[in-house]
Amino acid sequence: TRLCVSRLQHVNYAQETMNKRRRVAPLLLKPAGRDASPVTENFILSGYRFPDYSLLQCLVSAFRPTNETGNFWTHFLPIFVFAFHFLEIFEWEGAPTPGDPFFYPAWNYFIGVFYLLLASSLAHLLNSMSLIIREICFFVDYGTISAYTLPSLTFYIPCSCLVAIICVMTCCNTRQRWRRYRYAVRTLVFLLPFFISSTPVFYRLLSPLPSPPCPTLPAPPPPPTMASFFYRHCFWLLVSALFNISKVPERFSPGNFDIWGHSHQWFHCCTFLSILDELHMIKVEMRALLLHPSLVLSPAAPPELPGPTLSSTYGVMMLLQGCIASIIIWFGRCAYQIYAPQQKLLKTQ
Repeated sequence: TRLCVSRLQHVNYAQETMNKRRRVAPLLLKPAGRDASPVTENFILSGYRFPDYSLLQCLVSAFRPTNETGNFWTHFLPIFVFAFHFLEIFEWEGAPTPGDPFFYPAWNYFIGVFYLLLASSLAHLLNSMSLIIREICFFVDYGTISAYTLPSLTFYIPCSCLVAIICVMTCCNTRQRWRRYRYAVRTLVFLLPFFISSTPVFYRLLSPLPSPPCPTLPAPPPPPTMASFFYRHCFWLLVSALFNISKVPERFSPGNFDIWGHSHQWFHCCTFLSILDELHMIKVEMRALLLHPSLVLSPAAPPELPGPTLSSTYGVMMLLQGCIASIIIWFGRCAYQIYAPQQKLLKTQ
C-alpha cells in the first residue's frame, strides 16, 4: 500500500511539474494535430503556437524556436537602432533644444516609427493568446503602418489622413475577405501613403536648388546625397514587397524555413532598411534647413512659412490615431463575432 501511495504521489508530482512547464512554455503544435487552420500561413508547415497561450507563455515564446520568433526580433531590435540614429540630430552643432518647435515634425516621425516597430513586434509575439486577439493585434499593426508617415504640412495633411484611413480599412478587410490575395492587396495599398508622403521629396528632386545669396556662403550639400538615400529607400521597399508577395524562399522549399529565414522575416529586414534610409534622407534635409535655410527653400516660397505647431504635428497625429482606433474597434467587433465560436471549440479540444 505504501509503495502504491508513493508511486501515485510521484506520478502526481511529475504531472504537476509537466503542467507547470506547459503553462510557461507549452509544446508547439503542427497543423496536422489540432485544427490550427486559422493561424497557418502558406508554405510554413510547423512551429505554430496554438491560439490559447497566456501572456507569460507568449513572452517566453520570444526565446523559443517558433515561426514567430524571428518576426518578433526583426522588428523589436531595430527600435534601438532607429533610436540611436535619430538621437544624433540633437548633437549637431548649433541645433536647438529637443523641445524646440523645429523638431516637432521629427519627434512626430520618431513616434510614428517607434509605434510601428513596437506594434509589429508585439503583434507577432502576442497573437497566439486567442483568435480574436490575433486579429486585433494585426489590426493595430496595420494602423501604425498607415499612420507613421503622416506629414506636418498644411497642404496635404487631410489627403494623408484620408489615405491612412483607407489603408487601415482595406488591410483589416483582408483578414476577413479577399484572403486569397491578402498579401498582394496589402502591399499594393501601401503604395498610396508612399506616394503621398514622398511628394515633397519628388518636388525637392525635380526643382532646381536656389542660388546662394552670397558667394561667401558654403555650398549646400550635393543633391545626390539626399537623392541616393531616397533611391535606396525605394529599392528596399521594392525588395520587401517582392518578399511579401512571392513568399520566397519557403515557396520553393516548404518546411525548411519554418523557424528562420522565411519571407516575412526578410520583409521585416528590408522594410526597416527602407525606414533607416528614409531617416538619413530626413536628417540631410533637416541639417540643411538648420544651417542655411535660404539654400534649401525655393525663392518662390512665401517669405514667412508657418512653422510647426503642437496642433499641426502631435494634434493631427492624435486625431488620426483616434480615427484608426475607431476602425480597429469596429473590425475587432466583427472578428469577435466570427472567431468567438471557434475559440470556444478550440478550448474544448
